[in-house]
Amino acid sequence: MHPAPSVIIFTTFSGLGFGLLVFLGLGLPPVTGWVAFVFFVIAFALAVGGLLASTFHLGHPERALKAFRQWRSSWLSREGIAAVAALIVMGIVALLAVFFDSRIAALGWIGAALSLATVVTTAMIYTQLKSVPRWHQALTPLHLVSASLAGGALLAGQITSAQILLALAGLIQIAHWARGDRRFAEAGQSIASATGLSEAGRIRAFAPPHTGTNYLLREMVHVVGRKHAQRLRIIALGLGYALPLGLILVPGASHGLGGLAVLSHLLGMLASRWLFFAQAEHVVGLYYGARGERIGAC
Repeated sequence: MHPAPSVIIFTTFSGLGFGLLVFLGLGLPPVTGWVAFVFFVIAFALAVGGLLASTFHLGHPERALKAFRQWRSSWLSREGIAAVAALIVMGIVALLAVFFDSRIAALGWIGAALSLATVVTTAMIYTQLKSVPRWHQALTPLHLVSASLAGGALLAGQITSAQILLALAGLIQIAHWARGDRRFAEAGQSIASATGLSEAGRIRAFAPPHTGTNYLLREMVHVVGRKHAQRLRIIALGLGYALPLGLILVPGASHGLGGLAVLSHLLGMLASRWLFFAQAEHVVGLYYGARGERIGAC
């Protein structure tokens, strides 16, 4: 699929922001006053900034509020509701910590749970799509949630938790790539199933459906060269997980190394998210005969 900058920024920054809110809701670190103010500003800037970035990919951003009505059937709607609820609850937690040097543990736990639920609902938007086999697997929510928590632990300065979560998230990232490379073949999709002519026997395209491009080709079809994808995977794995883990494992690591670890993780996640969308092959590509050289199934 086309890796639009808006959704890359959205999934990367909001994941980091809500990941940090999870830890702040749990009281980690146990900050108050101006120190708490800095932590909450960073968390809200990332979470809200990411959410706002997502609206730029909407055809009609002014209709975004209508998405809240479909919570019974839409993960997008559930994500919006969870995000608003998390931000409101964590906003109260922030006010208590910053201006009253106080904390209500139960309220923080609720805010942490809602923040985590927001990341889960975001992940389910992609996981539910049977038309994108690479995403339609159990490792997709595990990947997005583990990356969010790992980034949140880094930002919260929770070194031990960050070490564990970065290692775990890195392993899940590798597994998600490996599993995703096989998903399209395992799904059994073909031009026959894409056109609804499976019962007619072997089907092949006689001519392209269109002589020029269209919305589906622009948004749903994106070819990534094998070598290019491999290089980006190495960059994503190295910057997103390995380097930050190595930096925080340095005995007596300074705040400077911690900041460098956060920056490295952010850059790695941007590369990872670009691949997340660019390698997500929509079955509509079969209809257009747009299955070029890809890594594995994509």
